[in-house]
Amino acid sequence: MARVALDGRASPGQYMIRWGMPRYEDVLEPLRTAYDGHAAWRDGLSKEPWKVAERQAFRDRLEPGSRLLEVGAGPGQDSAWFRAEGMSVVAADLSPAMVELCRAKGIDAYVKDLLHLDFPAESFDVVFAMNCLLHVPNEDLPAALAAIRDVVRPGGLVFVGVYGNETPFEGPLDGDQHDPPRFFSWRSDEQLCAFARPLFEIADFHPVITDKGFRFQSLTLRRPR
Repeated sequence: MARVALDGRASPGQYMIRWGMPRYEDVLEPLRTAYDGHAAWRDGLSKEPWKVAERQAFRDRLEPGSRLLEVGAGPGQDSAWFRAEGMSVVAADLSPAMVELCRAKGIDAYVKDLLHLDFPAESFDVVFAMNCLLHVPNEDLPAALAAIRDVVRPGGLVFVGVYGNETPFEGPLDGDQHDPPRFFSWRSDEQLCAFARPLFEIADFHPVITDKGFRFQSLTLRRPR
């Protein structure tokens, strides 16, 4: 696939083609603009039952009082829930508008992207990443996973939840209502696990077929001791 980047005038399905393979640096600013523009709308969404179940199943693996980092935290709904469950929570998101919504909920939140988390090494017991790594091109996914690994302590758990497809795909999705349209990387189950194995132990993997027919990949990882 050609390396691509969006400009602010792009409409759904239209990318400005550049250079070679897609890179995170090319899609970061369009993603930030897209999510800034939909922050309030996302904050008003109700959590789908299958997402609630996946979150609870991960919570059940955690020790009381764990220090948890949520990356791609959005408006902070999950961060607020983990905090109510007794976790010490820090949130990070690439969108300043999303981070402000997190802070309005009393969450310690920062504007950071997946390649520049910049937290002290091994400073968290747990990382929760719901539907954010699907915006990282395959070219940069190993670096993003390594950045997450570096901030979690040895033996700590990482939840990665993404949409995928047995036919891998990178690019915008038809009908995306965000402006500019967002870049997605949908991976097969085998491909996703293959990216994770060099850095983590796989504690659990299972797919979920959502009520909208999407294939969600639920992956719980452990940093080796």
